[in-house]
Amino acid sequence: MPLIPEEPQIHESAQGPRVSPATGRTAPTPRPVPGPRPAAPPRPGRPGPVRPMPPVQRTPRDTAVAKPGPAAPAAPAAASTPTIQLIPASAEGALDAAEEAVDLLLDSGRAPGEVLVITTGEPHPWAAHELSFGEAAYWAQHDAGDDVFYADASAVGRAASRPVVVVAVNGGPDATAATALPLALGRAGTLLIVCGDPQQINAVLGAGV
Repeated sequence: MPLIPEEPQIHESAQGPRVSPATGRTAPTPRPVPGPRPAAPPRPGRPGPVRPMPPVQRTPRDTAVAKPGPAAPAAPAAASTPTIQLIPASAEGALDAAEEAVDLLLDSGRAPGEVLVITTGEPHPWAAHELSFGEAAYWAQHDAGDDVFYADASAVGRAASRPVVVVAVNGGPDATAATALPLALGRAGTLLIVCGDPQQINAVLGAGV
């Protein structure tokens, strides 16, 4: 019986390139495509979107630092001390010297209502004339404040403050001048002019006048 030659066996290793079906191989993992990253999940304990920080509140300590110190308003108080000007004159000539001082003040631009004249002896003729119509009419002109006002030393406490006060030490007891001069200094806003005996005035207001 003749032998039938065996068919050559084809081993897989001898096969040519083989295309495996798509379902037979595992597809390679695709590389990530560049693009916007997904939003990161919120951190634990802080759900939801991050809220903006509230404005920083100023503490009382910060506020205290921003305020000016208590010593700042002290400067205007020192500047409010009026200047004292002494015009030497005798008791008989003190009133005339005061009149000349008033004229110079008005000529320099001072308004009449800014000037108060005080006498320690005989009253000024204007004051004596106005008082003849009664004290009410006399003090009404003082309150109006539109003209030079003349007052006796005994009425200084009733007179209001004015920028310039002129004192005529034209006689009267020494005690009257000693009382009137400090009161006149308190009524003067910027300038106190004293007409009289320098020794007597210095004894009352100080040697530096």
